[in-house]
Amino acid sequence: MLNLERLRTLDALARHGSVSAAAAGLHITTSAVSQQLAKLEREVGQRLLAKHGRGVRLTDAGRLLAEHAARILSQVELAQSDLEARRGQVAGELRISAFPTAARGLFPVAFAELRKAHPGLRLRSCELEPENGVAGVVRGDLDLAVVLDWYNKPMPVPDGLVKAPVLDDPAEVALPAGHPLAGRDEVDLGEFAGDEWITWGEGEFCHEWLMFTLRSRGVEPIVGHRAAETHTQLALVAAGLGVCIVPLLGRDPVPGGVVMVPLKQRVRRHVYVVWRADADRRPSIRAAVEALKSAGAALS
Repeated sequence: MLNLERLRTLDALARHGSVSAAAAGLHITTSAVSQQLAKLEREVGQRLLAKHGRGVRLTDAGRLLAEHAARILSQVELAQSDLEARRGQVAGELRISAFPTAARGLFPVAFAELRKAHPGLRLRSCELEPENGVAGVVRGDLDLAVVLDWYNKPMPVPDGLVKAPVLDDPAEVALPAGHPLAGRDEVDLGEFAGDEWITWGEGEFCHEWLMFTLRSRGVEPIVGHRAAETHTQLALVAAGLGVCIVPLLGRDPVPGGVVMVPLKQRVRRHVYVVWRADADRRPSIRAAVEALKSAGAALS
C-alpha cells in the first residue's frame, strides 16, 4: 500500500520543483525528503526521479504518480474537512498570511476575537505579498491568505480556490505639507506629472498597478524611492522626498508633515480572503473568514 506521507513528499517536489524547496514547504530537512522519495521508489518498484543538472526532475512514472498523489491528498483534505464539519468544533491549527497593511489592520482584532470565542484554535500567521499568499494556499502551505486587487486591475484567483470579500479600502495621495496641492479638497493623478513617486518594489502587484494607473492618466511616472512598508513611504513623504498612494487600511498613525488628499477618481483596493475549495466545510476556516469580515466591517 502506498504511504501517504511519501505521496505528500512527492506532491511537494512536483509543486515546488526542487528537493530544497519541497523540504522548506514541508518544514523538514532535504535529507528527509530524499529518504522519503527513495523509499517511495522502492515501494512502487520504479524510478520516480532522474538527475537534471544540479537537481532532479520527475520521470514519466514520477509525473504520473504525482498527479495521482495530488488527487489523493485532495480527497484526504475533503475527508478531514467533512470530519471537522461533523464534529462542529473550531479547533486545531490554522495557518494564515496577509500583506503587511492587512496584517497590521486586521489581524490583531480578528485574532483576538477568534482566541476569545475558540480557545482550542491555534493561529499561525505571517506577512506575505498577495501573489505569494495565493501560491501558499494553492501549495497547501497555508489555509487562508488575505490578498487584494485594485478597482481597475483585478488579480486572478486560480481554480480550486474560494474567496470572500473583507472590505473595500479607499486610497488617498500622501503629500508633504508644503506641496502646492496640499491644501486642495481633492486632486487628479494627472496633476502629478512633475512629482517623484515613492512606490513599492519592482514587480510587486501594487507597484505594477500604480504604474499602469498613472500611465492611463497620461503621466509617465518618475520613481524616486521604493519601500515595502507604508510607514517607510510616509516617512519619505514627510521628509519632502516625493508623494505616494496610501490606502486607509493599516496606515495610522500618519506622521506630522504629511497631508492626505482624496483623489477625484475615488481609488479603492478590494481586500479579500482566499482558501482551498476542498477545505470549505472546515468550521475553523469559516470562523476565521467571519472574524476577518467583522474586523473589516469595523473599519469601513
